[in-house]
Amino acid sequence: MSEKLFISSDRCKSCGLCVVACPKDALSIGSESNSSGYKYIQVDEEKCVACAICAIACPDYVFTVKEVTE
Repeated sequence: MSEKLFISSDRCKSCGLCVVACPKDALSIGSESNSSGYKYIQVDEEKCVACAICAIACPDYVFTVKEVTE
């Protein structure tokens, strides 16, 4: 089992705090917009280690780290 980062794109307000906080440079503000008109966060799954630092930095509870079976 491993862990994976999940995003609730409708909660994202494009503040960028997670992008700055990510130690692996795995997050970026994407080109697609959510239902509120904000461009939401994209995850580079090749770089992401599911450390959850983004979840700690995010004021809007956009991120969840869950165990997944591969």
